[in-house]
Amino acid sequence: MIEKQLSIFLENKPGVLAKMCRTLGDHDINIRGISISDTVDHAVVRLIVTDPRKAIHVLGEHGMLVVETDVLALDLQDKPGKLAEAAGKLARAKVNIEYAYGSSDTTHGTVFVRVSDAKKAVAVLAPKGAKKT
Repeated sequence: MIEKQLSIFLENKPGVLAKMCRTLGDHDINIRGISISDTVDHAVVRLIVTDPRKAIHVLGEHGMLVVETDVLALDLQDKPGKLAEAAGKLARAKVNIEYAYGSSDTTHGTVFVRVSDAKKAVAVLAPKGAKKT
């Protein structure tokens, strides 16, 4: 349920994102989730990848600044109200959602969520009787 997210700081100009993605692909690292926030001169690219340790090393070798953080990977049914249910449980436990991004298909979705207390969030969201990680 807890994933390692990589935040990469890139120049905000044509081709820079393509180069970063190509670098990961050339090293057999798959992108499972992505979010991009921009400012005038740079972008913050948040990634969930198949091999975060390798990605940190590879991107660092190519001169990119990478910061690692923990995020929750919520696997939700693709039904109205499922995200609201999870967010409500976190709110009642006083766990703040700082940001989120994700996608879904016709049966389920994955939402990556940065929260104020990941361990507490896992405990709150784990099904009753399940082992907490």
